[in-house]
Amino acid sequence: MSRRPWYREYLKGLWEENPIFRMLLGMCPTLAVTTSAVNGLSMGLATTFVLTSTSLVVSIIRKLVPSQVRIATFTMIIATFVTVADLFLKAKFPAISKALGPYVPLIVVNCFILGRQEVFASKNPTGRSILDALGVGSGFIFALTLLGSIRELLGSGEVFGHEVIPSWHPWVVMILPAGAFLTLGFLVAAMNIIEERTR
Repeated sequence: MSRRPWYREYLKGLWEENPIFRMLLGMCPTLAVTTSAVNGLSMGLATTFVLTSTSLVVSIIRKLVPSQVRIATFTMIIATFVTVADLFLKAKFPAISKALGPYVPLIVVNCFILGRQEVFASKNPTGRSILDALGVGSGFIFALTLLGSIRELLGSGEVFGHEVIPSWHPWVVMILPAGAFLTLGFLVAAMNIIEERTR
């Protein structure tokens, strides 16, 4: 069980345990859907909903689940909330659902969601588990939105669909898979430099 202050359970997910910039997990949706800021934000919110809801349930039932079936149980819980998120987006935000494509259903196999259940939620009380999930989810939202904003800005001169740089000559590479790799590489390098200089 974690002994760190409660507020640290949230803050650690923003930086030291950021799933994208520090742990390099969840790369599939990170590279695939961040062609725009709104796509990154939407995917981040959907994933955070699944992560937080699953952590809540796993923490509540953690003493009832036999260790032999814990992974299967966690996966079923994750799949339930992924289905809720997917159906909600299809019903309320069909354009975003179409833009995100199969990557919302694929949240069920996102390694950092199952990892947080195994490493944290299954070993800690409900309050800490929710804070942990919200922190890691917020870090994920930040990473995807930042990545999507940079790619959208350089790819079209816009952010969230609003023109930021008039008469911008689009960098087509930024809306292609290569642009995702390049942008993520520069961001991870920048985060590493910041980490070294703030120690």
